[in-house]
Amino acid sequence: MQTTVDFSMLNRQLEALLDTRDWLTNSAQTGAFIAQQLSDLNWVGFYLQRQSDVLSLGPFQGHPACHPIPFSKGVCGAAARQQTTQRIDDVHAVEDHIACDANSRSELVVPIVVNGHLWGVLDLDSPLHGRFTQQDQAGIEALVATFIQQTDLPNFTAEAN
Repeated sequence: MQTTVDFSMLNRQLEALLDTRDWLTNSAQTGAFIAQQLSDLNWVGFYLQRQSDVLSLGPFQGHPACHPIPFSKGVCGAAARQQTTQRIDDVHAVEDHIACDANSRSELVVPIVVNGHLWGVLDLDSPLHGRFTQQDQAGIEALVATFIQQTDLPNFTAEAN
């Protein structure tokens, strides 16, 4: 059985860890911090919206990952397209799931939205079925809010135009 995670404490620790405003440093630190602090994860990372309707691989912890991911496919694509968190107990039940790691069974994807613009998503994968609870979702969403607050996030798609 999973132990209860003190997300309030993790949020304070992440806030202290993010001592720069740099998006690259902070996204690398955030991913590494979550991978270290939460159990039963096999992948944690960021996908960035660097062009219209496509996510590009950003800093991550885990095995090499899929790149690029169109908004029209997979759990990350759904989170980006709908700009809502996706908590999936069984990724194999998702018709258009993108299987980067055959060991992944469940997934939590939180969109990173700043001023109404999608910057990217934070993706967590687990080899356990049903790994992510409502408490995990709320806790990770709070960590993403801290990441956003502590970071200068460039608008990649505006820069590309």
